[in-house]
Amino acid sequence: MKKRTYLIPIFIAVALAAGILIGSKMRFSDSAQLFFTSNSKKDKLNKLIDYIDHEYVDDVNTDSIVDITVNNILAKLDPHSVYIPNSQTELLAENMKGEFEGVGISIMMLNDTLAVTRILEDTPAEERGILAGDRILMADKDTLYGKGYTRGYVISKLKGNSGEPVTLKVYRKTTDEIIDISLNRAPVPLKSVDAFFMIDDVGYIKVNRFAESTYKEFRTALTLLKHNGAKAIALDLRDNPGGYMEMAEHIADEFLRKGRLIVFTRNKKGEETQVFATDKGDFEDGQVYVLINENSASASEIVAGALQDNDVGTIVGRRSFGKGLVQREMPLPDGSAVRLTIARYYTPTGRSIQRSYKDGMQDYYDDFQKRYESGELQYADSIKVADSLRFTTPKGKVVYGGGGIIPDVFVPLETSVYKDHLNYILGSELVSTYIFEYLDDKRADFSGMSQDDFVKNYTVTDDAFTGFQEYLYDNDFGFDISEYKYEVGKALKASIAHQIYGDNAYYRVLKSDDTMLQKVLELYYTSDSEE
Repeated sequence: MKKRTYLIPIFIAVALAAGILIGSKMRFSDSAQLFFTSNSKKDKLNKLIDYIDHEYVDDVNTDSIVDITVNNILAKLDPHSVYIPNSQTELLAENMKGEFEGVGISIMMLNDTLAVTRILEDTPAEERGILAGDRILMADKDTLYGKGYTRGYVISKLKGNSGEPVTLKVYRKTTDEIIDISLNRAPVPLKSVDAFFMIDDVGYIKVNRFAESTYKEFRTALTLLKHNGAKAIALDLRDNPGGYMEMAEHIADEFLRKGRLIVFTRNKKGEETQVFATDKGDFEDGQVYVLINENSASASEIVAGALQDNDVGTIVGRRSFGKGLVQREMPLPDGSAVRLTIARYYTPTGRSIQRSYKDGMQDYYDDFQKRYESGELQYADSIKVADSLRFTTPKGKVVYGGGGIIPDVFVPLETSVYKDHLNYILGSELVSTYIFEYLDDKRADFSGMSQDDFVKNYTVTDDAFTGFQEYLYDNDFGFDISEYKYEVGKALKASIAHQIYGDNAYYRVLKSDDTMLQKVLELYYTSDSEE
C-alpha cells in the first residue's frame, strides 16, 4: 500500500484567521481620487520601485518586494489588517459568498486518484447519477489521476462557469466499468451551517462562519427545529472565526426583542453606528444557549455579547478569542486587496472585547499557549479580568471587556487522556481515507438503514476496528489502539456517517457525548424543573 501525506487541522489557528474573514459587508465606494492623489510619501515609494526596476544591477521581482512592503506596513497597524494577494482573492470571495460553481462532489485524493466521497444534494453530480465511491479519471481531455496532480489542480478542472458543460470519465468499482457522464456546471453551496438536529427538546445548530448565505441557512434550520418542537436552541459557535457583521446582527436579532441594542461601532472620527433588534425575531420567547471557546472570534463574539449584555440566554464554554475590530475590504489595482481595520465594535453595555496587541504580533498570536499555561482553559478562576473594564447588564450581571467574552457557565477544555500520536491519528485524514476504502466493499450494507437508525443503533464491528489497526501498521503508524476502542470506534462511526449520510449524521455521532452539549442539556432540564 502506498504511503500518503496527511494534513492535520490545527483548530487553534482558525481564530487567527478571524481578521482575514471578518467584514462589515460594506463595499468600498469612496472616490479613488481621494485616496490615490500624489504626495511625497507615495512618490518616494514609487520612485524607489522605479529605480530598482531600471537601475539595480540584478533582475529583481519588484512585485514580491511590493507585497512584502505592504505586509510590513499592515503589520505595524494591528493583527487583523491584512493584505490579500490576487491569487487568493477569488478563493476568499468564494468562501464568503457561500457558493462556488462546479459539479457538486466532495473528494479525496486516494492513491493518486480522485475519489468521490459524497454527492452534494441538488447538484449536477446528483442529477446525473455520479455515486459516492466513483473515481474520476478525466474531465473532458484533462487527466486527473497519476502522480503530480495536486488537489488544487483537479478541483480547478471540475470548477467552471455555471451552465458550462463538462464530460467526466468515471471508474465505478462496484460494477468494474468506466463510463462517461456529461453534465453542466452550476452553483454549489458552501454551507456555513454545518448541521442542525434535535437533542430531546433542544435544537442544535452548528455555524462554522458568517458568510453571505449564513442567515438564510440559519433561518431554515431554526424554522425546521421549531417545527420539530424545539423549546430551546443550542447555537454552537465554537471554532467559528467570524465573518460578515451583518449576518451576526441578523442572527442575534432572532433572539432579541424589538429595540434592544445589538452592537455599535465607532470609527476614528468618533462617529457611532448603532444596530437595534427589529420585530422579526423568531425565537424571542425560547431559551438559547451559545457555545463558545477560545477560537470563537469577531462575529461570533458579536452574537454572544449581544445576548449576554441583554440578559438573554446563557453563554456556555470558555473565554472567546477577543477580536473587537471591524475590517473593510479595499481593492488594489492589480486584483489584490487589503482588509483594513476601519472601526471598533462594542457590545450593548459598551464593552470592547478586543485583546491588547501592544506587545507585538507574536505575543498576540501566542495567546492560546499563554491561556493553557496559566490554567485558564481548565479553571474558571484563572481567567484574568481588569476591574477597570467592569460593566453591568440591565439585570445587574457583571461582565468584563478587554479580552473576549467570558461565558456565564464555564466548561473546561478536556484534558486529553490519549497519547499524542492517537490525537494525531484521529485529527488527520487517516480515518476518512480508511473508511472510504472500507466502504468500497460495504457501502451496500447501509442502503436500507435510515440515518436515525444508524446514529442510534449502529456499532462499529470488530472487523472494522481490526482493519483500521492493520491500516495504521501498513502506513507506518506502529501504534496500538486496543486501549482506545471507544474513542477510535466513535471516530470510525462518525466518518461512516459523514460519507454515507452527510454532515448532520456526522455531527450527531461526533457530539453524542460532547461535554459542552451535555452541560447545555443539564442547564436546560434544571431550569425547566425549576419553573
